[in-house]
Amino acid sequence: MKIIIAGGGTGGHLFPGIAIAEEFMRRDQTNSILFVGTKKGLEQRVLGNMGFNLHALDVEGIKGRGIIKTLGALLKIPRSIVESCRLLRAFHPDIVIGVGGYASGPAVMTARLMGIRTAIAEQNALPGITNRILGKFADRIFLTFPETKKWFPEEKIMAFGNPVRAAFISGIREAEKRTDKFTLLIFGGSQGARGINTAVFDSLPHLAKIKDKLKIIHQTGSADVDSLAAHYESHGIDADVLPFIMDMARAFRSADLIICRAGATSIAEITASGKAAILIPFPHAANDHQTKNAEALVAAGAAVMIPEKEISGKMLAETIEKFFLHPDLIRDMEARSASLGNVRAAADIVDACMELITLRNL
Repeated sequence: MKIIIAGGGTGGHLFPGIAIAEEFMRRDQTNSILFVGTKKGLEQRVLGNMGFNLHALDVEGIKGRGIIKTLGALLKIPRSIVESCRLLRAFHPDIVIGVGGYASGPAVMTARLMGIRTAIAEQNALPGITNRILGKFADRIFLTFPETKKWFPEEKIMAFGNPVRAAFISGIREAEKRTDKFTLLIFGGSQGARGINTAVFDSLPHLAKIKDKLKIIHQTGSADVDSLAAHYESHGIDADVLPFIMDMARAFRSADLIICRAGATSIAEITASGKAAILIPFPHAANDHQTKNAEALVAAGAAVMIPEKEISGKMLAETIEKFFLHPDLIRDMEARSASLGNVRAAADIVDACMELITLRNL
């Protein structure tokens, strides 16, 4: 079986696609997977290390880029469709699955025009513009949140949840060998998050009492890595400061507590791994959907939330120290987090895709 997974750009789009690819390969190692993305997206850095091939299209986003850049991006669409047509003829996929991001548009649309089975996966409660368009044409639409149904034709919808990579699922209840230090994993997405980095920077002077008992793993993005590494060192805190963490599942298993944004993919990975978290939602997310994601975990007792507009270094330090001093709170949150985890999403999506392929071949 041959499968194309199209899209990416950010981890929120790419990692669910990888989860789907892993499930196809788990079922049959002779399956052939090809990712279609861009040269500038996260896929360029990640996929080769995971053993997946990538075909990069010359395509750009059009939202919020100004008139000149928007026109330039629009002019690239016909060429990307022609390139997609050539690729599909050469690879001859059984199905093309779009996982969001503008790179998915040409591949999924061209596959539809060529009579190839298509599906899209939408991770967020508010779908992106590419998926809103593709939803009119795709054969199946896989949703994370039931409330997203209003954006798509009801007869195509299957709400399975957000697929999570196999390393997170296999790591449930498997902690890395921990030191005697309290380990924090801090990240703000694949590009980092200035708001989180600033709050952490400001918190370090307030962590003096417990600094010798802390171990911090911090994905900062490339812009802040040097300044934060120097700041940790100046405060005598043991920290691994990295622009990007390739093996995030291992970092999860090492952590006693996670501090991060509240994107749909991060939430899915936190709950699949059964981890406790301090969530700092991205305040400019569409329809404030990250706050809604965080509120769901807070209501279940699986996380605490600190809005970015309210956070201070002192507040963050006090929250960290509270969990350090009361490990029973973490154990309770971990159990509640694990109860929310959806470990079947990738398998359910692959089941539906295989059924779709079988129906076409009848």
